[in-house]
Amino acid sequence: MKRRILMLPQAIAIAVLWSCSTQKTAISQPISASTEVDRKADSLLRLMTLEEKIGQMNQYNGFWEVTGPAPKDGAAAIKYEHLKKGWVGSMLNVLGTKDVRALQKIAVEESRLHIPVIFGYDVIHGYQTLSPIPLAESASWDLDAIQKSASIAAEEAAAVGINWTFAPMVDITRDARWGRVMEGAGEDPYLGSKIAYARVKGFQGDNFKNAKTIVACTKHFAAYGFAEAGRDYNTVDIGTETLYNVVFPPFKATVDAGVYTFMNSFNEINGIPSTGSAFLQRDVLKGDWGFGGFVVSDWGSMGEMIAHGQARDGKEAAEIAANGGSDMDMESSVYVEHLAALVREGKVRESYIDDAARRILKVKFALGLFDDPYKYCNEANEKATVGKKEFHDGVLDMAKKSIVLLKNQNDLLPLKKSGQKIALIGALANDKSSPLGSWRGAAKDGSAVSVLEGMQKYTGNRLVFEKGVDLAMGTPVFGSETKINMTDRTGIEQAVSAAKDADVVVIVLGEIGFQTGEGRSRVNLELPGLQQELLEAVYQVNKNIVLVVNNGRPLLLNWADAHVPAIVEAWQLGTQSGNAIAQVLYGDYNPSGKLPMSFPRSVGQLPLYYNHKNTGRPGGGGESVFWSHYGDEKNTPLYPFGYGLGYSKFEYSNIRLSKNVLSGNDKITVSADVKNIGKMDGKEVVQMYLRDLFGSSTRPVRELKGFEMVPLKSGEMKTVSFDIDKKQLEYYTRNNRWEAEPGDFKVFIGGNSDATLQADFKYVN
Repeated sequence: MKRRILMLPQAIAIAVLWSCSTQKTAISQPISASTEVDRKADSLLRLMTLEEKIGQMNQYNGFWEVTGPAPKDGAAAIKYEHLKKGWVGSMLNVLGTKDVRALQKIAVEESRLHIPVIFGYDVIHGYQTLSPIPLAESASWDLDAIQKSASIAAEEAAAVGINWTFAPMVDITRDARWGRVMEGAGEDPYLGSKIAYARVKGFQGDNFKNAKTIVACTKHFAAYGFAEAGRDYNTVDIGTETLYNVVFPPFKATVDAGVYTFMNSFNEINGIPSTGSAFLQRDVLKGDWGFGGFVVSDWGSMGEMIAHGQARDGKEAAEIAANGGSDMDMESSVYVEHLAALVREGKVRESYIDDAARRILKVKFALGLFDDPYKYCNEANEKATVGKKEFHDGVLDMAKKSIVLLKNQNDLLPLKKSGQKIALIGALANDKSSPLGSWRGAAKDGSAVSVLEGMQKYTGNRLVFEKGVDLAMGTPVFGSETKINMTDRTGIEQAVSAAKDADVVVIVLGEIGFQTGEGRSRVNLELPGLQQELLEAVYQVNKNIVLVVNNGRPLLLNWADAHVPAIVEAWQLGTQSGNAIAQVLYGDYNPSGKLPMSFPRSVGQLPLYYNHKNTGRPGGGGESVFWSHYGDEKNTPLYPFGYGLGYSKFEYSNIRLSKNVLSGNDKITVSADVKNIGKMDGKEVVQMYLRDLFGSSTRPVRELKGFEMVPLKSGEMKTVSFDIDKKQLEYYTRNNRWEAEPGDFKVFIGGNSDATLQADFKYVN
């Protein structure tokens, strides 16, 4: 097979060829590994001018209509000239193989060194065929399904010319007010690490030999999910113990998975914006963890260091970011405008520029873009791939697995399939856009299957739909505030009338798709608008209610929990939302999801999380007020982390240990019996938690350290076992290192973080 070199001068062609000309560039090794790609990148780097190296560190948003004439003046014209000079390393938000090819052609055929561009896009939970939002996927606790979901997103995105996604977001968060909870895996670092690893593997696959996998980007480094008051872009102020033991683990997991890129975060830590933090980017990520890929800034975050008060102007922002270890500038233009001068003034080392450009070139070599810059530009493949049936089958499977049953009093669910009148109520029940959620990629508005459409496929019952009340005023738009209806009660009377003589009411309430996501923080987590009023009005005439909640974050469901017999947490489930919900409601799928975040009783409890510290006064006695509590609310969540019911019921018993002392590199096996005492076959996520009773630093009351999805037939019992070794006991101690400390431990096994089945053991060196 001949090596394909497009219009490269002979010197460059020699520099970039492998010693074995038939060997492909696309690799399966982690980018941090030393490979032939390093030598190729170094060879090309030696031929580059300072400005060309800095050009690789520059990323632009799509800046002109590619099918139209080239821009002649203004910012677009400057960017166009930069592209022709080879001063653009990456572009984002360019969609479709035709436009990608046109831009790539300029980069590889008009620039001096013919270096291809990498094209990025926010493929968060799909491109056009959408899976559930990431928080919902995390509720499945099904790592194989989550990896498959990411692979579907990658293949569809790659088919339109994209070869880099700005995902996964792995920020741990404990505050449901923060809008971007929808984009991550919730509150737990162990579950979050497992999911982060799975998503990277799904996006990147084992290699880039074909155009079905894309580069993943771990974000946001670091601690973005700890923004004060849950307000997006806000300050973060946390200690080293929390940073290392809670925030860092999912990020490190993606390095272990071989992720090729990182994105830094908008927030500051310890007074330093993450974009300019050498501690985060040089010391921890590239130093301690040995990450060999490159770091891209978040949108405009280099320029935002001026507003932070860290930089006086764009030039100083470029200096701080480059010295801090940010390799690529997303849409601030401070690198391309200022870095060359800063190097010549001695304010930024040229070795830093070389390192950043080398990292970026390595990713392009790994993708195979030097073998074929148009690898991701097959128009026939685009037409055959986008929206294909197997993608819809995959996202439907993911959606069903993401649903969490919160309450099912008197076995109201599953619904009978015939002989009943069912009143379906709620604007969201007939909404074909909100189920797509936020960060919906290139999905078309109105492309989701609605709950009404899903339930209409079951023809044995009489189904009557009433909207009740409008949720939004006007059409919600990405990037604009969503205006909620607070005055128009038109439709409540009709909904109440439909509910009066129904056998069962299914009412779909929750959030509009654009009420969560970036910039969508909320202090009121009640059902938005007039929905609570609608729910209570319907309840007055028919208490046989199934509440289906569509949302992108934990909401306050206190009233519903106290009054409504059945509650289904159905999130925003993507393209196949209505089909998934209908199949669960009618019992064709037995729900097995578990919450990845605690659901609060009050906003005043936030931040709220199961793996909290005990404090010096954990419990009250008698009438004393002198203990850690609220005077007007319980400490506990309404629904705890890891909680979820099914149409089956599971009983836990007989916990035992293989031995009571763990030493050295040995292990202990903990086992428990789990029995399905319900009438239906089902699956249970069996969870194991550990507690370190005494540490050099105070330890959480318990921490998730293992889980397993266990299928059980009705009446069946299985013994479920977990191994405990030294590694699972390690944490970042006051000695500033990861280690397991000798001492006393408890292990818990159960169906959520409130598991009571427990045993004791010791660890000795």
